[in-house]
Amino acid sequence: MNKAEAVGLDLVLVAPNAEPPVARIVDHGKYKYEQDKQKKDQKKKVQEVKGIKISPVIAENDLNTAMRKGKKFLEEGDKVRIVCRFRPRQLAHPKIGEDKMLWLAKELEDYGKPEKAPILNGREMVMVISPKSTSGSKKQNAKAEDTQDSSEEV
Repeated sequence: MNKAEAVGLDLVLVAPNAEPPVARIVDHGKYKYEQDKQKKDQKKKVQEVKGIKISPVIAENDLNTAMRKGKKFLEEGDKVRIVCRFRPRQLAHPKIGEDKMLWLAKELEDYGKPEKAPILNGREMVMVISPKSTSGSKKQNAKAEDTQDSSEEV
């Protein structure tokens, strides 16, 4: 305890039941911060499902905007649920909506893959696209870039 006080740090019991008890001299605030950080890293990221709504008569620019939104969601590691909503007269031609959804899936294939083909359910056609790799999200890569090898120069 005298050594810890002389250095200006805290004495923390690591293994109190061991014989003899094991203690470390550390900065207690930093120690708690590291513990909390490890707990956060252990929690898995809950994958959200983001939604994009289109219609069978959607304009080309609006479809491109939906595609860009889908890319952004997939890059962040979230699933994308694409819904094509039909009006009653449009239900006679479900192929038009399916073609739009398949075009979106084709454009997003670099970022994710469809879980299954578009399915018509009542007045809406639904398709879910999951990201290719959840570990490759930008947030996690940014953390890896901040670390430095001991062999690298500063």
